Amino acid sequence: MSESQERISAQGAPKPVGLYPHARRVGNLLFLSGVGPRVAGSDATDSMVPGLRLDKNGNFLEFDFEAQCHSVFQNVRAILEASGSRWENLIDVTVFLVNMKRDFATYNRLYAEYFKDAQPCRTTVEISSLPTPIAIELKCIATI
Repeated sequence: MSESQERISAQGAPKPVGLYPHARRVGNLLFLSGVGPRVAGSDATDSMVPGLRLDKNGNFLEFDFEAQCHSVFQNVRAILEASGSRWENLIDVTVFLVNMKRDFATYNRLYAEYFKDAQPCRTTVEISSLPTPIAIELKCIATI
């Protein structure tokens, strides 16, 4: 693989839930794999999601979508910085929500705070589920 197609694994982010890197650099573009709110260092089998506590059957005992938003933004920032980029270099963000009606207003409010100055393009879609019990995932493109 050439230097211009470098795979990046970020120590300060949750481990991927499959066989893929946190990010891939191609030229001066950085493509992030889907990033969720799991705690840095955790893997897919961990239930280390801020604001989320489940019972043995997978039912919510505690759910704080705002905590998940803050965490996913921190994870994106960690991957960007580990890749030689930064928050202000984001150019495109795709947001996956599992419940648009319940969560979009909170997400939109927090997004406006985090992206007050840096305003990448954004697409938000509702999906029926994600691979782990999280409510949000971001797919990002940035420059380096």
